Amino acid sequence: MELTPGLSRLRRLGGSFGEADRDTFKAVLGGIMQFGAECLDPINARGDAQGCHLVDGRVQLPAGYTEAWASYTAQGWSTLEMPVEMNGQGLPLILAAQVQEIIDGRCAAFGMLPVLVRSAAKLVAAHAEPAIREVWLPRLCSGEWAATICISEADAGSDVPRLRTKAVRDVDGAWSITGEKMWISFGDHTLTPRIGHCLLARTEAGISLFLVPNVIDDDAGETRPNTISVRRIEEKMGLHGSPTCALGFDGAKGWLLGEDGQGLQNLFVMITNMRLSAGVQGVGIASAAFDVALDYAHERRQGGAISAPAVHIAEHADVQRMLLESASRVHTLRSVGHLVAVQADLAAHEVDPTERSRAQTLLQWLLPIFKTEGGRCGFDVSSTALQVLGGAGYTREWPVEQYLRDARIATIYEGTSGIQALDLLRRQIWRGKSAGLAIFLEQARMDLDLVAGDLRAGACACYELLQDAATRLNEMRDAPREAEAGAGSFLELAGLAATGWMATRLAGMTSDTPEGRRLSASGRYHLLALKDDAVAVHAAAVSGARRIDLFDSLKA
Repeated sequence: MELTPGLSRLRRLGGSFGEADRDTFKAVLGGIMQFGAECLDPINARGDAQGCHLVDGRVQLPAGYTEAWASYTAQGWSTLEMPVEMNGQGLPLILAAQVQEIIDGRCAAFGMLPVLVRSAAKLVAAHAEPAIREVWLPRLCSGEWAATICISEADAGSDVPRLRTKAVRDVDGAWSITGEKMWISFGDHTLTPRIGHCLLARTEAGISLFLVPNVIDDDAGETRPNTISVRRIEEKMGLHGSPTCALGFDGAKGWLLGEDGQGLQNLFVMITNMRLSAGVQGVGIASAAFDVALDYAHERRQGGAISAPAVHIAEHADVQRMLLESASRVHTLRSVGHLVAVQADLAAHEVDPTERSRAQTLLQWLLPIFKTEGGRCGFDVSSTALQVLGGAGYTREWPVEQYLRDARIATIYEGTSGIQALDLLRRQIWRGKSAGLAIFLEQARMDLDLVAGDLRAGACACYELLQDAATRLNEMRDAPREAEAGAGSFLELAGLAATGWMATRLAGMTSDTPEGRRLSASGRYHLLALKDDAVAVHAAAVSGARRIDLFDSLKA
């Protein structure tokens, strides 16, 4: 974490940021490790096996979740990066991201809820009317109340403008919400007495954003259920301890957040935080899977000379390759996540307007990259860990198969990898005129002198290939199909460059501690293959639509 670009600048802003020194980081991370061992380890496999159930119209969570949430909130984890004026601790987002990573490595299903609540708190702080903010904000920050994000419908998933849920203004100034929403994580539960659904619905002015509580207060001050029904809990591949609900809103009472007709734009306060969290979740699961594989490889004995005792499988070259590849991806992508978190804080709090604008521009460049590559890392490293364990990894006796199932969703929700790739192409290259890329390359190249020889050459080549791909895709702007055919590969190339930048900082470490040697080795491993990897991905990014034009042959 201390290697993260911009962290020292963030601390110089003072206040609680300035107080968040190395000792603070160490104390907080030690505390969350203890919380994870005591409260999350016991519920992870149990929650996967038990799942969630609909009983008398309410969602019943796996055993132990109530106690875990109570401990989470009582220990103050929900307030970590919340501003002091919101009764939070005001600590940097980089620290909150690392806390989330540890939670997700212990129990990713449980970790879904804190992300929703923190993201909703930031949304309410940004867009709610004072009366709503006064009631909801302290309770969201403390974890006393919970929240969801309600966007998707049966015919409006990624295609949000097709949503049909409607909102009509009532005479009392509130709104009546009618429609069906799906894919709602923690759409119902009894961990908190109140859940606020952050929901998109159509008004006469367009798509608008509402806060729709599951219970409301009547004129006499009595609490009664809002007209919201749990239609079903989805049967999913993974994250069984997180209830994914379909919800019906039958004239439910809600309150407008922000301006009427500006709902999707306003919701991005919440979406941005959740996209960062999706990447963090992937890295957290990957880290847990890698730890299991590394320990197993140093315990399991197979192979070697038949005349001697079998050797640990960690001595075999192919196993070493798999473990080095996994370590490299975890460490470099974790560093990218830290970079994103620091830029988010600088974009919100930097006093110099020029530097604040630069941080915001770099953040917007990095966010779709980290969301996608961090999420992909969770599944890929879990798959590699399963390969290291062999047949044992395919059984439920080991946690790796659950990690793999839990991780798969991270490249789908909060915007699929394809959506992120198009965002990078259209918004950052075409409309943004590559401003974020320019800042990225400027800062990344400043660290090239940390390494030399083949390591430096690999990073240089990757940056040059990324810049060339951006130029060529921009030239295809008038032929969007040609450019969009390579958008996914372009995002992958941008991911290689981002992890390459962090790899130069890791490889350049001079620490001789065991941790320092591990991080340096991960950086060097990544850089040694970076040029060859980048050349192949660059070719795919700029090749146009010739290959995908073959799709017509698949038609019946």
